[in-house]
Parts: sequence; C-alpha cells; structure tokens
Amino acid sequence: MSYDNLCKMLSEKYPDRFASWALRKPQQSVEVLKTELSIEPIRADYVTFLRTQRQILHLEFQTKLESDPPLPLRMLDYWVRLHRLHRLPITQVVVLLLPPPEGILIQTAFESETTYHQYRVVKLWEEDPAVLLEDPALLPLAALASTTASDQLLQDVAKRVNQLDPKRRQEVSSYVQVLAGLKFEKSLIRRIFGRA
Repeated sequence: MSYDNLCKMLSEKYPDRFASWALRKPQQSVEVLKTELSIEPIRADYVTFLRTQRQILHLEFQTKLESDPPLPLRMLDYWVRLHRLHRLPITQVVVLLLPPPEGILIQTAFESETTYHQYRVVKLWEEDPAVLLEDPALLPLAALASTTASDQLLQDVAKRVNQLDPKRRQEVSSYVQVLAGLKFEKSLIRRIFGRA
C-alpha cells in the first residue's frame, strides 16, 4: 500500500476526525463522497472528498510535488468538477507528507492569464505533533510532524500507540510504521515498535 493511499484510506475511515483537523474546527456530520468525478470520468487515487453540512472538503495527500498534470492544474480541475456536481463551497487542502527537495517551490495556487485558483497546503513536517498524538485516527501522521528530536517523537508515538485499546493497537501500529518508513530507518522503527 502506498503512503498516499494509506492516508486516503485513513481519511475515509475517520472522515470527521480528518475534516476537523484539516478545517481546524470540529465537524460533526461528515460524508465520504465518491472519488470519480464526471465529465470524462477521472479517478482521483490519493484524494478524499468529504461533505460536511455546508461544504465539500477535498484532501489531497502527496509525498512528491511532481506530477502530470501539475498539482495546481489538478486542484483547479477537481474544484471545477466538484463545484459542477455539488454547488457548495469547496475547501481544498493538500497535505504534503514530506518536504520537497531544496529549491523546489511549493505552489498554493494555479495561475494562467486571467485564471487564479488558490488552495491550502499543510506541510506535515511543520505541524504540531501534539494535536496528532491526541487522536488515534490522526496518530499515524504524528511521526512525520515537526520535531527537533525525531527519535524521541517516534518513541512518543509508540508510547501513545501502546496506550490504545488492544483491539485498535495492532491496526494503528501498522499504519504508523508504514508512514514512519518515509522518515525513519526501518531498523529504528522495528526497535522502537518491537518494544511497544
């Protein structure tokens, strides 16, 4: 399972938690929308479309910024298709799991002549891990959050996983270890989670 696909699966499994985190305010009734968009259907592999009471939330998970078509154009394309289908306000959030290589600009908008379309970007490596550590649904993202002591953060994540109900512990631990593999050596993950 790819990292992006795992994030998509988690956001669809816990839509209210991801919507609350991405929108920075509690969301109650959140519905997962299909990822196929009409007009020459396209299937969005690593995105989640969530419908809250008054808006659509489009979460796009990315490990790399390079894509064809480019990410800003895709975001505009998704926005147009979602707006055509639902006629609701749309909030688009790109969740970058890893920092891009040095010198690569993180774009937050599509611009071409008279067209301008903006979306929000969450740089996971700049996010406060405390928020992610509090919620088992978001816990797998915590290992990629901001820290000055990476090994300690991974140990904190493992400790939090170990505090979960035994029925959920194995599942969440697996998700955490997959995403932690983006940042940490496999031997360190095995050592820390072997103790958890």
